[in-house]
Amino acid sequence: MAAADELRQELRDLFERRARDDIRDKDFRKLAAEKSVALCREVAAAALPPDEKILAEHHLEHSHFKLNQSLLDEPAQGIEGYFATERRLVRVRGTVLPGQPITFDEADQTAVDDLLYENVQQALMRRQVRWGEIAVGCLIAVMALVMGRTLAVTGPLLVVLGVAGMAHGLLLPTRWIELVPRGTAPNPPFQIHGVRRKGARRILAIVKGAIRSGDSEVR
Repeated sequence: MAAADELRQELRDLFERRARDDIRDKDFRKLAAEKSVALCREVAAAALPPDEKILAEHHLEHSHFKLNQSLLDEPAQGIEGYFATERRLVRVRGTVLPGQPITFDEADQTAVDDLLYENVQQALMRRQVRWGEIAVGCLIAVMALVMGRTLAVTGPLLVVLGVAGMAHGLLLPTRWIELVPRGTAPNPPFQIHGVRRKGARRILAIVKGAIRSGDSEVR
């Protein structure tokens, strides 16, 4: 894990440089993203047998907003990395706290688990209507209609914007692939979001190819 420790130190140094205004924000974000992905990769590789190599990877992030948290506070970011080999899919999950570098260790409650392709029963496409987007679009349209006289110029545009948002949320649902294992299911389940991204497509091709070569089902 020497390489991982070096990357953790480089991330700490990078955040210190930003605190001193020694680096442009654009450069900081780029370097922080690159080193965080590299660290995640090192942690995944450490969980693999020596003869297995990473063939494809896919990274995601999502917000952890708490109900008792101020809207002005930056929420913590959940990070997930998926790494496909010839035999398994490794998942690394960590948390980025506001203003702090991710460490992908016990400090940020990182969890590493894997799923052997031979234990995958199905790869299912899941869909979910974007109810939040529909609600926001509906609210914008209703407010524009209620304040029609006050918003004589911008009102019609806001109505169109709201209707477009509702249509987008309804007609273009969120999609992800869920790997359904035989036996006890992992918690949380292996769900690959961002299925249109290059990394996700490569991982899905590897996983589905392995499933087809066995007795599993692909739907």
